[in-house]
Amino acid sequence: MATTLPVVAIIGRPNVGKSTLFNRLVGKKLALVDDRPGVTRDRREGDAELLGLNFRIIDTAGFEEDDPQSLPGRMRAQTEAAVNSADVALFVIDARAGVVPLDEEIGRWLRGSKTPVVLLANKAEGRASENGILESYSLGFGDPIAFSAEHGEGLSELFSALLPHLERDEIEEEEFDEESPDAPLKLAIVGRPNAGKSTLVNKMLGEDRMITGPEAGITRDSISIDWNWRDSEGRDRQVRLIDTAGLRKKSKVDDKLEKLSAADTRHAIDFAEVVVLLLDATRGLEAQDLRIADRIFSEGRAMIIALNKWDTVENGAPLYQGVRAALDEGFAQVKGVPLLTLSAATGKGIDTLLQVAFETREAWSKRVTTGTLNRWFETAIEKNPPPAPGGKRIKLRYVTQIKTRPPSFVIFGTRVDELPESYRRYLVNGIRRELGFGAVPVRLTLRAPKNPFGKQAN
Repeated sequence: MATTLPVVAIIGRPNVGKSTLFNRLVGKKLALVDDRPGVTRDRREGDAELLGLNFRIIDTAGFEEDDPQSLPGRMRAQTEAAVNSADVALFVIDARAGVVPLDEEIGRWLRGSKTPVVLLANKAEGRASENGILESYSLGFGDPIAFSAEHGEGLSELFSALLPHLERDEIEEEEFDEESPDAPLKLAIVGRPNAGKSTLVNKMLGEDRMITGPEAGITRDSISIDWNWRDSEGRDRQVRLIDTAGLRKKSKVDDKLEKLSAADTRHAIDFAEVVVLLLDATRGLEAQDLRIADRIFSEGRAMIIALNKWDTVENGAPLYQGVRAALDEGFAQVKGVPLLTLSAATGKGIDTLLQVAFETREAWSKRVTTGTLNRWFETAIEKNPPPAPGGKRIKLRYVTQIKTRPPSFVIFGTRVDELPESYRRYLVNGIRRELGFGAVPVRLTLRAPKNPFGKQAN
């Protein structure tokens, strides 16, 4: 059985190494790291392990004094919320820089918080850090831990400091088979900058969990959040929401951070089961949207397209039909992808989106019995026999489903390398239409049986 993990929040001023520490503890590079301050903007969470101690860790934005309505002010509000909900806060300072006024400001705020604090003097490798470690005693949190997130020094000391705050009685939770219909739905929200992705996530959660605003490119990391959605039958359905950075055309991306963010978004697509491509209804469908859609399908993810800001659209019917027609024309390999309308601002359409997402995952995970599959196959070939290039027939013998998620099939036959792409599409479309796969990506491979004598039968 799994356990409910205790929570550790990392807090500190910008550029003291919080994201490097986060990556060290989760064991992989989940958080974006750069020499510039202010890279992290939203709370980022991950499962951490330290010498056998397991916990949930939250990487926060840098703590800055500013107008609450400004971007730094909104980032600070997110940081404060993370600390207040944690079992313990890891207060990180830069040992080489020593204690600066902003460290003192954070210390004052933490002393007023009810959350226990462990002081971490990062970048403590070498003699240049000695004065900074001594200065840190003035913050009033006892003995600092001399640490190097970059090199992994001080791990045992950190373990000893965290252990008293994280020991708890185990609470058993149900474990799920990933392919079970009751398993949490991994749902990624992607789209161009300012399509309303973070606003949508906040509306779903019923709280300002993600930083939003008019500034383009606020979200940099892909942020994963576990959430329960209550369906129309009153059942709680578990969802893992993944908010992502906006994806611009590659030629317009020249900033290192934006490139890292885009790569992070592409990784989030790979991790998801269903991907919502969010469009700004006030701007319609653009070429970049089709490029994002192609990426989603090339990775074999199930996709839903949602027109956001629908509450601001006048005369919506022609717009909807225009987007539908443009999708079918520009993305002809999968016609009929669900196209929904919603408003992240008001919440209208969100329940429909989630219902369709669960149904789409079900189709994406579907397995058809060999008998049902081959009965369909025989009928399809009978209605439309394969062509005979050069007067020699292509024989398709049988089909089998080799995997799900995405549904993947192999057809065995002779001369299959000469089968035209149009006939292949006919078979794929038949699988979707007749066997209940809807518009999810379907993979089809053609194989000829090996002949030990080196000759193929006609």
